[in-house]
Amino acid sequence: MANTQKSFVDVFKQLSQAELKLRLYSTTNKDVERALQRPAGDLDSLLALLSPAAELYLEQMAQQSVALTRQRFGASIGMYIPLYLSNLCANECDYCGFTMSNKIKRKTLSENEVQDEIRPIKAMGYDSILLVSGEHETKVGVPYFKQMLPLIRNEFSHVAMEVQPLEEQDYKELVAEGLDAVMLYQETYNPVTYSEHHTRGKKSDFAYRLESPDRVARAGVDKIGLGVLLGLDDWRLDALLMGHHLAYLEKTYWRSRYSISLPRLRPCTGGVGPKVELTDKGLVQMICAFRLFNQQLEISLSTRETPKLRDNLFALGVTNVSAGSSTQPGGYVEPNTELDQFEISDERSPQLVAKAMLERGLNPVWKDWETGW
Repeated sequence: MANTQKSFVDVFKQLSQAELKLRLYSTTNKDVERALQRPAGDLDSLLALLSPAAELYLEQMAQQSVALTRQRFGASIGMYIPLYLSNLCANECDYCGFTMSNKIKRKTLSENEVQDEIRPIKAMGYDSILLVSGEHETKVGVPYFKQMLPLIRNEFSHVAMEVQPLEEQDYKELVAEGLDAVMLYQETYNPVTYSEHHTRGKKSDFAYRLESPDRVARAGVDKIGLGVLLGLDDWRLDALLMGHHLAYLEKTYWRSRYSISLPRLRPCTGGVGPKVELTDKGLVQMICAFRLFNQQLEISLSTRETPKLRDNLFALGVTNVSAGSSTQPGGYVEPNTELDQFEISDERSPQLVAKAMLERGLNPVWKDWETGW
């Protein structure tokens, strides 16, 4: 039966968040046991595995998660690094160091400065890069990205972007320039909470952002990344709604691959604290729940987490890891914390992180693709 929905916005309007939350917090042990029997692709099972009741089954979930991850991805974990192009931003988001009202030094990299940043990144061994910028359409928009992409593409086999939402035609033009993946995070799926934290700028348009992955998929982008900023609202409900979003996208745009990122709210200049704290145990539960729900799903883990926790999470279901990251434009050549987007917890070098993986029987992969393949 053909899908007649125009975008996920139409699906989202039909979801009752109050009902889903009630079900999350009234889930029983029997519901969890049933979910563990048939978790793949079942949104009811995902709900049960994200519920408080599932905490009692965390060891079983972890064992199944490890087995499924090894079955699908082997012992390999892809290594990537972010390159911050600009911290200019025309939005007001109270959890982000780049927010418009913050009195920080602003910087946008020139072509020469991008080349300067590429050299130390390549020296670390990376061949997969994530381009990041603040959301400023006029000064850091499609013309700027089209200028920088070919330059960067010449040096890396895989190029992803995490920038402001764009139009479908814009994504098509960037794909033509070598773009492989787009990471586009909703931050929170609660419209009320969303409006509280996004008070000015284009990012305040909840529906436009919610519909953005549809435009990315229609443009033929190979890989699409979803994510929520864990702590802005109830993480269990946000994760479940992201699961609904993921299920819709995979069914509608099955040619694209999908990933999720599970970043916890981190300190930044002028930032807010978490509304609902996500414990380490809760983060483990989320990773395992999504792996059981979707065996093919790629799961990214950033340097927001501590070294000890990251080392313990690597084997549980994670497939992509950053290390040696800088969250500021120009930070690989001239580190300057005044330009940071948020504080990093794992400051180890990529080599030390790779060593920790190898000690756990895992294989850090710096390159496992080629455009011509």
